[in-house]
Amino acid sequence: MFEVVKHRGIPVFTFMNKLDRDGREPLELLEELEEVLGIASYPMNWPIGMGKSFEGLYDLYNQRLELYKGDERFASLEKGEQLFGSNPFYAQVKDDIELLQEAGNEFSEEAILAGELTPVFFGSALTNFGVQTFLETFLKFAPEPHGHKKVDGEVVAPYDKDFSGFVFKIQANMDPRHRDRIAFVRIVSGEFERGMSVNLPRTGKGAKLSNVTQFMAESRENVTNAVAGDIIGVYDTGTYQVGDTLTVGKNKFEFEPLPTFTPEIFMKVSAKNVMKQKSFHKGIEQLVQEGAIQLYKNYQTGEYMLGAVGQLQFEVFKHRMEGEYNAEVVMSPMGKKTVRWIKPEDLDERMSSSRNILAKDRFDQPVFLFENDFALRWFADKYPDVELEEKM
Repeated sequence: MFEVVKHRGIPVFTFMNKLDRDGREPLELLEELEEVLGIASYPMNWPIGMGKSFEGLYDLYNQRLELYKGDERFASLEKGEQLFGSNPFYAQVKDDIELLQEAGNEFSEEAILAGELTPVFFGSALTNFGVQTFLETFLKFAPEPHGHKKVDGEVVAPYDKDFSGFVFKIQANMDPRHRDRIAFVRIVSGEFERGMSVNLPRTGKGAKLSNVTQFMAESRENVTNAVAGDIIGVYDTGTYQVGDTLTVGKNKFEFEPLPTFTPEIFMKVSAKNVMKQKSFHKGIEQLVQEGAIQLYKNYQTGEYMLGAVGQLQFEVFKHRMEGEYNAEVVMSPMGKKTVRWIKPEDLDERMSSSRNILAKDRFDQPVFLFENDFALRWFADKYPDVELEEKM
């Protein structure tokens, strides 16, 4: 996800939670944040103690103290010594802030908006402390809706009058009682009106947006109007795919494809109960369409193989198959693989060997799953005229 964010220069705002519990030192958290996400950080506030000793926040950006205890919510920095002068944690806070000011990153609104610097906030969501400050600052710095590129490179601006949008996520069974499926659409331009007809250029067909919702946490409500930058949920019966473009009138263009990630680890998967094959296939089809996992079929045997970026995605898949589709699955690890696509006209089934697995992706395109980079280089040396493609 963060690779997509970095690729698109999307601003990242960070909230370090659970300061009402004992945990790791703030400086350690900042260091890990920068190492793991590969982004510079700037602390907007700094915790005064933690756990039972948590007293509040030293707000560097607003130059004030935010108090965790007592009736007053804020106090001036000048009152710091009066309030916490004898508190050893406050002395540590001042030392940490001095270190950050000398050796830390400089605050830059331009870097935040470019996704190069993440403002970091501390607080406790459970006790609703520090959350309001975070949200107010987020609203202050959050960028206005941007345009979006079409496949021909032209940008559709948010103030264009004609409605357009794209599907960036599909989620099945958001309400298990109704087995619903929602396609989430980000509006790029124009205005959505309930009941409007749209084009789906991928299929060349049209659709009517009658049953549309917006979500806030666990609540949802019907939507009659929405504008550029808004996200709407369209009830879907299998019409939409992630990356689909929606347009109106004579507009039949498509937006640039959304980036996807080539999986690195693989599992063989099959139904534990052969009597549950229908539920098994329905579950796989719908969960794969959401995009979190990739489906491959062995070219010769038709055996199902799942690919993912991380182990957690397999665990979520198994849990949802059992909980939402009543289909227990058997999963066998295949380890890491290097994935490359081959053009159908270049394919010869005899290219498959003990060093690779020939398969089809969910669009029936041929693909090789190589054991490792050595096997990939061996293939390239043996078939120098064959072009392999790595997709993202």
